[in-house]
Amino acid sequence: MSPKLRFAVVCSSNMNRSMEGHSFLGKKGYDIESYGTGSMIKIPGESERKPNTYPFGTTYDHIYADLKSKDETLYTKNGMLHIMERNRRIKSGPERFQECKLQFEIILTVEEKVYDQVLECFASREAVSETPVHVINMNVVDNPEDATIGAFLLCELAQHLTSSDDLDNDIDDIIQEFESKCEREVLHTVLFY
Repeated sequence: MSPKLRFAVVCSSNMNRSMEGHSFLGKKGYDIESYGTGSMIKIPGESERKPNTYPFGTTYDHIYADLKSKDETLYTKNGMLHIMERNRRIKSGPERFQECKLQFEIILTVEEKVYDQVLECFASREAVSETPVHVINMNVVDNPEDATIGAFLLCELAQHLTSSDDLDNDIDDIIQEFESKCEREVLHTVLFY
């Protein structure tokens, strides 16, 4: 059994997929944080062409109040108020991965673009230690239903990773078995802090 692993789950806006994963893995006892990699927080608006955007640092409470004042019926119906309620029970607001100073053993991303942004972030940083981190991507569609399914799958992957006695040697086999079982492509790379 691996010592307790520190996990991060990352999506674009730290709103839906990463927060569903944060919530689910947190309830299962994992040491978990969540982040977004986008330049702004973007969530559905009155139309696809008019998303609601907020700078990182905006609280979930503020976003909830803003959405409620704009159109409570719409944002109740599309699930955004429910998502904000869940999110504000977990932490105060969305956090940007590029500003994170914490170190993790495992970073789980839910979109290939986000995976690439995490890799770019590490490439732009000067290495401070030779501490390895496994960055793993599994694409999850950005809607509430798929976020829930994605959280279950990420939790299953986390269970396999934490049950390993030698993660660095076992991870390729763990990922290959997981890919076969879930019928999803998984990307993996090792980086260093």
